[in-house]
Amino acid sequence: MKYEWLDEYLLSLPGVEKDYKAEWQWFRYMIRGKLFAAVCTPEEKYEIYGGHDLVNLKCEPERAELLRAEYPEILPGFYCDKRLWIAALLDSGLPDDLLRELCANSHRLILEKLPKYVQKEILNP
Repeated sequence: MKYEWLDEYLLSLPGVEKDYKAEWQWFRYMIRGKLFAAVCTPEEKYEIYGGHDLVNLKCEPERAELLRAEYPEILPGFYCDKRLWIAALLDSGLPDDLLRELCANSHRLILEKLPKYVQKEILNP
């Protein structure tokens, strides 16, 4: 995987918990049990995703379309709602700063869905 810094970065975001879902072979990054990022390597049988390290990230539908049009390394989310999730290939040339921004955006989108008191607990420990 080209983005060795990714795990450390995701864990540095406020309130993040990480686990491994063995059945799916996914490393999951969550805020209070709500998924915002998942790192996996789908098997070859999954066509365009197969054999690639990737991270699934939540994204606004309009922005997801624009990103997919601009970057061939960004695909519809793998095994997620393809309107609301993107899959960024981690064995590609996606710029580090863009991937960091997409991770932070996904984190923000999930954090904003949590109750206000939980947001305050996470952002002001």
